[in-house]
Amino acid sequence: MDQLQSRTWWDGAGPYMERGPIAALALGLSSGFPYAMIGATLTTRLAQDGIDKKTVTAFSLAFLVYNLKFLWAWVVDGVRLPVIGRLGQRVSWLLVAGALVIAAVVHLALVDPRADIAAMALAAILVGAAGATFDIVIDAYRIEMLEPRQLGVGSGMSQYGWRIGSAGAGALALIVAERFGWSAAYIACAIFALPAMLCGISFGEPERYREPVARRGIGEAARAVWGPFVQFFTRPGAFLVLTFILIHKVGDTLANLTFRLLFDDLKFTGDEIAFYDVFVGFLAYLIGIFIGGVLYARLGLKRSVLIALVLMAVSNLSFALLAAAGHSNLGMAGAIGFENIASGYGGVVVIAYFSALCDLRFTAAQFALISAAASILGRIVTGTTAGALIEALGYVDFYLLTTVLAMPGVLLFWWMSRTGLVDRSIGSAGIDGPGDARAEETAA
Repeated sequence: MDQLQSRTWWDGAGPYMERGPIAALALGLSSGFPYAMIGATLTTRLAQDGIDKKTVTAFSLAFLVYNLKFLWAWVVDGVRLPVIGRLGQRVSWLLVAGALVIAAVVHLALVDPRADIAAMALAAILVGAAGATFDIVIDAYRIEMLEPRQLGVGSGMSQYGWRIGSAGAGALALIVAERFGWSAAYIACAIFALPAMLCGISFGEPERYREPVARRGIGEAARAVWGPFVQFFTRPGAFLVLTFILIHKVGDTLANLTFRLLFDDLKFTGDEIAFYDVFVGFLAYLIGIFIGGVLYARLGLKRSVLIALVLMAVSNLSFALLAAAGHSNLGMAGAIGFENIASGYGGVVVIAYFSALCDLRFTAAQFALISAAASILGRIVTGTTAGALIEALGYVDFYLLTTVLAMPGVLLFWWMSRTGLVDRSIGSAGIDGPGDARAEETAA
């Protein structure tokens, strides 16, 4: 009996110890920190500097650079860097993009928003552009390091890393800022770019990476740009799949980028935010990822994703309750805990589905399109209306509205599952062995 239990434990834990998932963890560490620098951390910094709510929420438009990354993602797939390119296509781009992120974060650290808010906005956009490029390479590297059977586990490990990187950078920034100021805080956080860079050096080029085809002439160069998108949109039901990607996270994104405004208005201190939003949220996220891995294995992709969409929608209600309750440490812990469990669980299964949608010939470009589309509507709505909606409706009704906005995505995915569209949308990244070649023949 003990031998059977030991084998069962290893069967569950063993995949997490494999080469691909370990690389995904390191990549996630670096992927999460630029988001924190221009997300919740920047919101807190601006709020503490007395910047008004409409301006603070408008800074979320810096995230739109992430949503535009598909425009230059093809460069990461097909352009070989001089000199450093000898290390390999993915490795060389990891190192260069990581260096750009470090430079952009240090620049953001040195700008004073009270002296020049426009310069701060430009600095935030530069961090977004560098972080988006870093993400393009990280996502392609992760997908190509993973075998199709590892996509769920690898997505989970990537989410673990993302949360550790995001939460770690956010907590470090708050703690250092309390003692040495925001400039020192941002400079200290630049160290989080290193894990992905070291991962590239240690693990080398991913096993499933396809060498870029040499481009000769203007026509072939143009095909390098539009080819990944044409391949995606010639699949059956591609526009419905894209519609789901666009709308599935609108309510969740709209809510998430306003949490720090709520905490500031409810008079939570920096230390309270660091403990509940960062530490408690981090632990809850880890639990959510674990639940996601278990349910993904037991229920399969379609049912797992549907449950995740429902939980992420309902989690916004907990912040309506917190807003109604006022300054409550217990209420904050409950709201943060529920939201992070739902996000952690959803991150595993939704990212696994999105990764499986890619064609291995165009990994960077296609995942950039998918991941950019996944939050663009939420970013636009948040940056243009969130502050005004909060002032007009109040926090309680605002979070109720975000729950309603999440429901169309739930219903669309349910319909896609019933009609078999989810299965038909899978690309070669989600197909084993001979299926890869068959998928590519079909795509061509």
